[in-house]
Amino acid sequence: MLELQNISWSLPERSDILRDVNLKLEDGKLTVVTGPNGGGKTSLAKAIAGLIPSVTGRILLDGEDISDYNVTQRAHAGVSFGFQQPVRFKGITVRMMLDIAAGRELNMDELCDLLGKVGLCTVDYIDRDVDGSLSGGEIKRVEIATVLARGTKLSIFDEPEAGIDIWSFNGLVDVFEKLKNGDQSLLVISHQERILNIADDIVVIADGRIREHGPKDSVLPRLLEGEIAGHCPVGRLATA
Repeated sequence: MLELQNISWSLPERSDILRDVNLKLEDGKLTVVTGPNGGGKTSLAKAIAGLIPSVTGRILLDGEDISDYNVTQRAHAGVSFGFQQPVRFKGITVRMMLDIAAGRELNMDELCDLLGKVGLCTVDYIDRDVDGSLSGGEIKRVEIATVLARGTKLSIFDEPEAGIDIWSFNGLVDVFEKLKNGDQSLLVISHQERILNIADDIVVIADGRIREHGPKDSVLPRLLEGEIAGHCPVGRLATA
């Protein structure tokens, strides 16, 4: 379980970005964090992963206080982070990336299992460089596969739909739907209705504060109807 206690973060030249956030995320669930642009979604995700400094409050992962851990220590404790724009590496192959993520050399069966979960053919991709030759959808899938290879307690994905086409987006939704019943807890930052629809829980954040948190069946209807203060217009990409 991930527990956030009184998480706050501000910059000298701006108002508070995160304001006294308290949140519990249960194990084995897909939680989607949504809200308006600038509301604090990505900042919250980065605060959990240790990617921003000077965050106050406490962050507990399975009872372990990781508040003072740097990003590397949090990664070792069991936190993975998927960026909105995945990093590309010329000269590093998909196979190498997965081996690095797993911390050992994976066999072909393990590679097939990981890439199959994200809808990629192992033979076609393991020797390809993780560079500009991969499309937006392909690089997102490879990044998800590297997160799966790590097998961490908590996996965070920041707007995985950003910059990809509708066909790749449909594939990503399928990937998250298959993963959500596994042992990992998934935290996805998104305002796409298709992703919200497969969530177990939804968190609405605006102006740096939690506006709503609850089961998808309770929160989503009111979110779509505009009944939750500070909610974002939900994207309609790939709702058909």
